[in-house]
Amino acid sequence: MTVLMNHSLHRRATVVTMPRFEMAEFLRVVTQYRLNRLYIAPPIAVGLAKHPLVDEHDLSCVDVVFSGAAPLDAELGHAVARRLGCVVLQGYGMTELSPVSHSMDERRPNDDLNGVGYALPNVESKLVDAETGREVGPGERGELWVRGPNVMSGYLNNPAATAATLDADGFLHTGDVATVDENGYFRIVDRLKELIKYKGYQVPPAELEALLLTHEDIADVAVIGVRDPEGEEVPKAFVVRRDGAGLTADDVMTYVAERIAPHKKVRVVEFIDRIPKSASGKILRKELRARESVAAEGRAAPGIR
Repeated sequence: MTVLMNHSLHRRATVVTMPRFEMAEFLRVVTQYRLNRLYIAPPIAVGLAKHPLVDEHDLSCVDVVFSGAAPLDAELGHAVARRLGCVVLQGYGMTELSPVSHSMDERRPNDDLNGVGYALPNVESKLVDAETGREVGPGERGELWVRGPNVMSGYLNNPAATAATLDADGFLHTGDVATVDENGYFRIVDRLKELIKYKGYQVPPAELEALLLTHEDIADVAVIGVRDPEGEEVPKAFVVRRDGAGLTADDVMTYVAERIAPHKKVRVVEFIDRIPKSASGKILRKELRARESVAAEGRAAPGIR
């Protein structure tokens, strides 16, 4: 509401909404109403970069595509920009931040698209090592803490959850891992709770997803951590093949292994028909984790091989 309704009213803009995302309808609406700004989640950027239906629509009206809800990989964003002939930006926020705290500036379209921009006016940010509580400096990874007038007062009727999220100094602990450079430009690395812990190393699922999406035969992908037979957490990729592609699990794992550090390699691959997503297009990792939990129980059940 803050970004799409209040800001748009302030700008005296027309707002066109959809009850649920569906690519064909989305493209039809953009074409019919000649929309010049699109607000999306990264999985929709995958469609804008790769879906064949895009070539059947005149999207020359689009000036800006703004992505949020999850980290957008720069290469994917640039692919959308080239295909649509527009500027692609991203920002950062969460419901508890009402909901934006950081944003790229469309007047600076050449800023690193792997970042989410600068803290908004009146917003204070710092990065803290989750294990030591030490505030980290430029270039170091840490959990993003935010303080400002946009921060929530607390969760309704849930003081325990409030205390776990808001500290005594008024900083909200976002649970997101980020870095910041000397100019105050922030980059979100991954969700703290979604980092895969492999042999003491931290592996960000979003980094693997971004890499896999550069493969021409991969239409969509999601990565989660699963347990191998030795009980070690390893990266598993759920892959949607491009129509007609003969991609194999070995192909996927080799593609990643040739381009990334050994501890980040994808070690399990499962091909599925679609990646579960929310109405806004955000990957529902919890559904994939639930699917994997059921499969693991089946593998462990007596008599099942």
